[in-house]
Amino acid sequence: MIKNYWNKGGKQKGITILVTIVIIALLFFLRDDYQPALLFFRKFIFIILLSGLILFFGLRWFRKSASILRRVVILISLIIFFGLLYILGWQVKLYDYMKTYNVFNDLNKVEINELPLTQNERIQPLRNIFSMANESVGETKDVSLPHLVRIDTTNQWTMAIQPSEKYVMQRLNDNTEEVFAVSSTTPFPRFSSENRIPVTFSIGESLKWSRNTYNAVVQRFNLWQLFNYEPSDTYYMKNDKGAWVQVVSLIKWKGFFFPYPSFGGVMVIDNGEHDFNDYLERVTIGKGTYISPEEMKNHPYLTRQNTLSEKVSQLQAESLKFLGGFSDPLPWNMETAVKIPNLPDDQNQQPFVTDFNFEDTKIDAYSGLYHWFGLEPVGDERTSLTFSVFIPADGTDKLYYYDHASKKQGYAGVSAMPLKVIESRKEYDWSVNKPVEFRPYIKNLAGRKRLFFLGTISSVRDGSSKFDGSATPDLTLIDSEYRDVVWIDAKHPSKWEKTVYDQLNEAWRASEGIGEYFNEEEKLLEKAETILDSVRRIPAVNSNNEEILRLQKKIDSIKILESK
Repeated sequence: MIKNYWNKGGKQKGITILVTIVIIALLFFLRDDYQPALLFFRKFIFIILLSGLILFFGLRWFRKSASILRRVVILISLIIFFGLLYILGWQVKLYDYMKTYNVFNDLNKVEINELPLTQNERIQPLRNIFSMANESVGETKDVSLPHLVRIDTTNQWTMAIQPSEKYVMQRLNDNTEEVFAVSSTTPFPRFSSENRIPVTFSIGESLKWSRNTYNAVVQRFNLWQLFNYEPSDTYYMKNDKGAWVQVVSLIKWKGFFFPYPSFGGVMVIDNGEHDFNDYLERVTIGKGTYISPEEMKNHPYLTRQNTLSEKVSQLQAESLKFLGGFSDPLPWNMETAVKIPNLPDDQNQQPFVTDFNFEDTKIDAYSGLYHWFGLEPVGDERTSLTFSVFIPADGTDKLYYYDHASKKQGYAGVSAMPLKVIESRKEYDWSVNKPVEFRPYIKNLAGRKRLFFLGTISSVRDGSSKFDGSATPDLTLIDSEYRDVVWIDAKHPSKWEKTVYDQLNEAWRASEGIGEYFNEEEKLLEKAETILDSVRRIPAVNSNNEEILRLQKKIDSIKILESK
């Protein structure tokens, strides 16, 4: 048809060339708009090709068949095939089953026999930080979702102060001009000037069109990456030169039969003003510098950092349900099948980004930020802690897991924690107060490592779906073995271990036959008080008593002589 139109004359040739140029230009400049379609084809390539072949040959046989009965049989067979494909693939989720199994086979799994310690405990849950940050900005500004990252040597919540999605003109014209960076270890997060960093990004998560972070990153992809990569979470952090950058985590799709997601490196976007040269770069080749997973070790600010997409780590943790074999998660087995617990009232689901110290575990793992999961049995009524999973947050190709079930420890999992907290304080109004985000708290206490869950009490206003942040939230520590709830003071983290010991030491000593701890300090204090009391009872001694007595004798002698 195009050839016939081309041969009609010069005008038609000119129109054909012009339309071809326009189509090529649209394919080039609008690749960020149609890239989701390319990804869809990539994710379901095996299913699409199989369905296409069955449909092609089925219709071919249908057209060649002279018998009506044979045509009906072919048509019914096609309907049954596609019906089963839909039911098994999407309703029964067999496709997700196979995808997760491929993730499991690709994982570099390492079982550990000793839990790492937690360090630099964060006081506030993510949603409290997000709520308090939004309280500190104006009407035309929004705050991006906070992420826990390493800034220099400390862990901080960082988020961008960006143009609000409610105001289109600001999204078209304004830049992202500030970033919040607040300490994660303080009970008093401050969103004032010293934690409000002035930095300009012409690319932002809430900005429109080519200035949008997603669009700019996709425009930067080459042809291969357009089919295999997708942008995920956006983090704000300092690079090795001390300049603030956006780091966009990338998901890479692997495999032909049932493709699965993996960590694909990061795209780093430098800060800078929006100008004409910036505009030309954005609309043509996008923005950002791609750093592959293999190259990340050459950039210190990206090591021991939080750059892994949570979509990837969630699937990696869930894939441990295949530790018992390919068929174990099927409904008639499920001996070792596990799930990631989902708490309805918790607005931040696992993973919980936590700082772990692996120094005394005798394995080759860095100390720093990890995605932590507490996996539980698949049954709704089963809330025991089966696995603790530690996935390096910087995308390192390893997954560490601790098998609580095989060690028969009988620890309670995250799902059991909210009810334990509610039972411990029945006087609370639990309709507006919610115990949330139970992250691990592992310490050497009373002779051995003990696993607790650190939870926060967050409030929800009537008619609101968002938590209200508090500068001094109520905190609890729950012993996962003894199930007891200890209410702790958010203002004094240094006293948490002593508070836990004071409440649980008698139960530990009775059950485990351990000695007494935290007594040396008490004995020293008692000894000091005894010495002080003794000093107070000693009468004061005047160092001039002997001289006074000598002079007094002289005075008495003079008086005797005068009387004579």
